[in-house]
Amino acid sequence: MHFKRRFFILRVMKIFLSTLFTCCSLLVCSQSMKITGADGLPADIEKVLQDYIRIPSVSGQEREAGEYLKQVCLNNGLHIADFGNEDGMYNFAASIFPLPSDKPNIIFLNHLDVVPESEAEETEPYSGRIENGTIYGRGTIDNKGAAMIQLYGILQTMQNAFDHSPYNITFLSVSCEETQCSGGMAYVKEHFMDQLNAAVVFGEGPSELTGLMEGDFEHPIFGISVVHKRPLWLTLELASKTNGHGSITPNTYANKEMIAALNKLVQKKQKAIFNETNIKFLKDIGEHHHGIKKMVLKHPMLFKPFVIAELRKHPELFSLFSNTITLTNIYSNSDAVNKLSSLAGAYLDCRLLPDTDEKEFLDKMRKKLKNDDIKISVINSLPKNKPSQVETIYYKNMSLAIQEKYPNSVTIDMMMPNVNDLGLFRVANIPAYGTLPIFCDKEEVRSVHGKNEHLHLESLHSGAEVFYIFLNKMVNQNGPALPQEAQTQAAGL
Repeated sequence: MHFKRRFFILRVMKIFLSTLFTCCSLLVCSQSMKITGADGLPADIEKVLQDYIRIPSVSGQEREAGEYLKQVCLNNGLHIADFGNEDGMYNFAASIFPLPSDKPNIIFLNHLDVVPESEAEETEPYSGRIENGTIYGRGTIDNKGAAMIQLYGILQTMQNAFDHSPYNITFLSVSCEETQCSGGMAYVKEHFMDQLNAAVVFGEGPSELTGLMEGDFEHPIFGISVVHKRPLWLTLELASKTNGHGSITPNTYANKEMIAALNKLVQKKQKAIFNETNIKFLKDIGEHHHGIKKMVLKHPMLFKPFVIAELRKHPELFSLFSNTITLTNIYSNSDAVNKLSSLAGAYLDCRLLPDTDEKEFLDKMRKKLKNDDIKISVINSLPKNKPSQVETIYYKNMSLAIQEKYPNSVTIDMMMPNVNDLGLFRVANIPAYGTLPIFCDKEEVRSVHGKNEHLHLESLHSGAEVFYIFLNKMVNQNGPALPQEAQTQAAGL
């Protein structure tokens, strides 16, 4: 009994001291967000992000922005590994230990590139202007602001509690995520995956959800994505021998036939498809709802017709339950007003649910078009990838970190409708999770890839603190998590 009492007291003291250490470290994190900027001078998170935004880095033109960000990492003692040094292939890893240390690696993935500025911009797209607690500019959220949140969380961990870490921690910046070119994460995966020694990867994902949805919720809900839809980017082309002057209208010609076929395709409602991931998403959301909505969401298959009707009212939610087809561009081989084109074409951005068979999807599309003369070509696609498991220590500690930072909040796993580079890790059976652990309002979310992209500055600090809490939990545990196969074998012993 005496031995058991001593053991109990020692365990309680260990937990107390660990908690005290974490609380003190968090106080440091929240009060001291200064690091060394690219110019070698002390800088805060707002200033570094402001300078980063001011460097245009449209996909394929990332080098200057990459040089700036790499210099910030170097000035703060991170170890650099280069994975390409030119536009369209500018990628680097910045780690607290050199990659050859072979420690299991916790990777924070971000991308350097941004989409082109919108014609509807009301402010200069690369101004980095700060006004009323909000910062503006292309990439403020996607993905430069998110990258700053990651980097500051890593640097605070490095400054306060990393010497004994069983893990390496890496900030991985890559090119052309927006266009999914071959010189970004795909290039890193092909040539440098072994060097990274990835145990887990965190990248872009959902923010807090209730601020984006209708209804009265009991708690703030933060999503952590475990899988995303796959892109299938297509061109459709129709060649016709009919050409000549526009004053004489033939019965058939390329533009007319293409528009007729596209109308058949895009006007047809997409079928609602339920799977394990999106059903769980509805049930998890329902768990924190009130009244009749709670009952309906917790039993979505019982109320399937009603649920589908409601989902169709919200395209951003219905996209999680359907294979989508978006007509993004139409073109021809003539720009003359009075001349018939002999070629008509269109670009389609299709997003497939994880289990959808690509060949079956294309076969059904051909039937809907009802025109065998239309040639369908695949521009870009990704292989199927299974959802990352939620039983890992990485998911659990990230969930706990979010709940510590935002008391009374809950986390749920979910699917993302948009593609990102995390899928390349999931295909390699490496756990990969997406999260942006901040509160975003609807206007902030709508500004992404749109006009006047912006982010509330307080989110930079709160998001960085979440990652800092997570990393403290990982650094201060007894040892690295076993690979999934080893966990399974150990469970069977």
